[in-house]
Amino acid sequence: MKLTDRKTEIVNVAATLFKEKGYSAVTMRDIAQAMDIKAASLYNHIKSKQEILVLIVIEIAEEFTNVMNEVVCSKDSAIKKIERIIQLHIDITLRDSNALACLNNDWMHLTDSDLEYFIKMRNDYEENFKAIIQKGIQEGDIKDLNIDVIIFSILSTLRTLYIWYNKTNKLSSKALTENMVKVLLNGIV
Repeated sequence: MKLTDRKTEIVNVAATLFKEKGYSAVTMRDIAQAMDIKAASLYNHIKSKQEILVLIVIEIAEEFTNVMNEVVCSKDSAIKKIERIIQLHIDITLRDSNALACLNNDWMHLTDSDLEYFIKMRNDYEENFKAIIQKGIQEGDIKDLNIDVIIFSILSTLRTLYIWYNKTNKLSSKALTENMVKVLLNGIV
């Protein structure tokens, strides 16, 4: 969906507030106040706070899904595929940590078909990641360790990268990627 400039501004301000306070604690009045407009004016551009949440969460989830589908279909090795997934998470973290925080912390406030759609995308993403790890183990590129532990370790790190990175902000994108790939794929020993 192509957003108008004003709608994009509303979504960005809301994502910042959702990250700071949590979805449940933010009102349309809070969003309007942060934008220095009347709450009633928001409704000229947006139907509800739920619509904002859907725009934030579903857009990022679809980006993760689309790139994962490209990665899965590629002829790259399992290691290269994992590197692309790490890069994807870093790119989104650096580009829009507020929306990523909303995706991670507030997705459960989605309703009905939007919630089902999100859960399906998330489950498919994790299953695709698991298949990449399994193939890497079968081909001898990845140590034969517990797949669930591997997936948990990598995805939990990548999904919460925005928390740590916003506190440090000292590494360039390239340095962050190189270090994350080395640590997540080679460990520290």
